[in-house]
Amino acid sequence: MIILASYAIICPVNSNPENAVVSSPSYTLIDFYMFDYIIIGAGFAGSVLAERISREQDKRVLIIEKRNHIAGNCYDYYDEHGILVHKYGPHLFHTSNAEVFNYLSQFTPWINYQHKVLGHVDGQKVPIPFNLNSLDLLFPKSMASSLEQKLIKKYGFDVKVPILELKKENDSELQYLANFIYEKVFANYTAKQWGCRPEDIAAEVTARVPVFISRDDRYFQDKYQAVPKYGYTKLFDKLLEHKNIKLMLNTDYKDIMSFDAKSGAITLFNQPFSGQFIFTGLIDELFDYQLGELPYRSLQFQFEHLQQEFFQDATTENYPEDYDFTRITEFKRISHQTLQGTTIIKEYPQDYKRSIEGQNIPYYPVFNDKNTELFNQYRALSEKFSNIALVGRLAEYRYYDMDDIIERSLQVYKDRYSQLS
Repeated sequence: MIILASYAIICPVNSNPENAVVSSPSYTLIDFYMFDYIIIGAGFAGSVLAERISREQDKRVLIIEKRNHIAGNCYDYYDEHGILVHKYGPHLFHTSNAEVFNYLSQFTPWINYQHKVLGHVDGQKVPIPFNLNSLDLLFPKSMASSLEQKLIKKYGFDVKVPILELKKENDSELQYLANFIYEKVFANYTAKQWGCRPEDIAAEVTARVPVFISRDDRYFQDKYQAVPKYGYTKLFDKLLEHKNIKLMLNTDYKDIMSFDAKSGAITLFNQPFSGQFIFTGLIDELFDYQLGELPYRSLQFQFEHLQQEFFQDATTENYPEDYDFTRITEFKRISHQTLQGTTIIKEYPQDYKRSIEGQNIPYYPVFNDKNTELFNQYRALSEKFSNIALVGRLAEYRYYDMDDIIERSLQVYKDRYSQLS
């Protein structure tokens, strides 16, 4: 169910608000003081927890969402040409966690999808992550063979090696290779994506796209790789369809509730709220930036529709060198649609600035020691209150993939809420 931003009426979930016009369903007045839980955010963290709490505990949940749609950054819709596009950049589901995959499978059938990425390096398109096939495409045969033998001897086969680890090699040939990959694949791309060099950001970020000593060209090697057959938004429709879940869209939570950072007191519609509070937004915003702002990276997206069957050779192609954008993704290659024409999206990284329209969507926390310390101070503030849980990429200042945040949300439910009466 959706609670509209007029606060006092509810209507059925509309799975595609991007193109929808709200008609006149039969509205019902609602008692706003009967909620057991308030959840801020209708992405995976908030929606999974709402589903578990409402279905398993039969508790009443109010989700407050600032955007005009559910599904968070996973939100997708059919564009005017009938192509299923992802509004906030490509989202490819992959996991080796059977519990996570089986949980989501309750809410969607799947399309098998193996993601592949090509990178533009010295005029060639090579597999990303950089692997032994990439090596063959960029180096003379004898040199590529020698480097392959040394890599396998040192690290083994089918092994992923962080680029900063490879750069520590003493062998002159491997050191040359490491410096080549670093400069051609990592350094410029990282500078565009994160606004800094790879060594200036946490190792967990650079390790996400390693050098892969393998001939497996897939971007991921997880056991389960698929996309929802009818899109992510339809999946979220199913997650949130329980009668105990009410959802307010187009609503800044601060307009209808308050949280006292000193006492932990919460009000909803100017009335005391004594239930549980789950927050998936910016942790520094929750505490009114009293310790300072945490930095994030944002993105701008440029959609283009082209009158040709396909635009590029892989779903995603990376541009680590001379372009302002980092990558181009072609959506038909994800959805397997057979429509005429094709829709692509270009990604332009930028700094997050909360007061500037177009730059005020935070996508990635910026990991370094200084920012981690500031986050830890905010987390310490939150831990004073037993009725508050912080869950998600923004609330926990962590780089969660989709499967990670689903696993995390399921665990939070088990640990904190499954036994509450």
